[in-house]
Amino acid sequence: MFLAYLWNIIQLTRRFLNRLFFTLVMKIIKIPVSAGWLKKTTGVEKGPDKIIKHLEDFWFSETGVLPVYSFDEVKAPTQKSVFEKIKPLNEFIALGGDHSMTYSVFKAFASNHKNPGIIVFDAHPDLMPTTEPVNHENYLRSLIEHDVVKPKNVILAGIRNSDPDEIKFLKENKIKNFPMSLISEEGKEAICDTIMSAAKNFDALYLSIDLDAVDAAFAPGVAYPEVGGLTSRELLYFLHRLKKLKNLKAADIVELNPDKDSNNITALLAAKLVVELC
Repeated sequence: MFLAYLWNIIQLTRRFLNRLFFTLVMKIIKIPVSAGWLKKTTGVEKGPDKIIKHLEDFWFSETGVLPVYSFDEVKAPTQKSVFEKIKPLNEFIALGGDHSMTYSVFKAFASNHKNPGIIVFDAHPDLMPTTEPVNHENYLRSLIEHDVVKPKNVILAGIRNSDPDEIKFLKENKIKNFPMSLISEEGKEAICDTIMSAAKNFDALYLSIDLDAVDAAFAPGVAYPEVGGLTSRELLYFLHRLKKLKNLKAADIVELNPDKDSNNITALLAAKLVVELC
């Protein structure tokens, strides 16, 4: 009882100090959509609340920033309601939910910028043939085919499991792709240099992180775990460097499935990513 009371006092003190000394507030939008409207990722709708719960485990980022958050949510999310919630925002972090939400989130983001670009960390390219409604397997292809983003403004990193149709689409559209095999061969430093060189030319940059980009040993609690991926430290390396780009305006973190997690390790990683993005 006493420990619970003491913890509440600590959290209230932290919030008071945040308001007293810090004025920069990061807008966090919860989008608890499950399966992009497919039924293969049940459980990911619990992701946003789980991530937010674990934000309290981190006081400062590794760069010494004490994050301040403002929370909002898209209840019963649809493509339209997500678009309308995001449209007025300039800088934000969206928490999913499955990757299909990125279609509406990025579409709203892109509508506010002339030459937007997107960097996606993912184990899969999500370039399957388009459907209606858009789902988590084809949201990125839909963004391209619906002229929301130019193929040359798309950068993929961490890919290690692709369908032949996706590989064909990648090559035909000359999409910049940095699969795990290339990252392992050339090193994260060289790959990050190349990614940043390309991304700095976008008017506004959007970062999308599917947690399955991380190896299943470090992120088991995802809809589609894949081995042979990034370590959590490697992803943080990319994040810390990409954050230095002045055109980085928004990000999302998707595909956390608490029902599949082990000791909250994936949820903690997701919360850590939020903290480091602030």
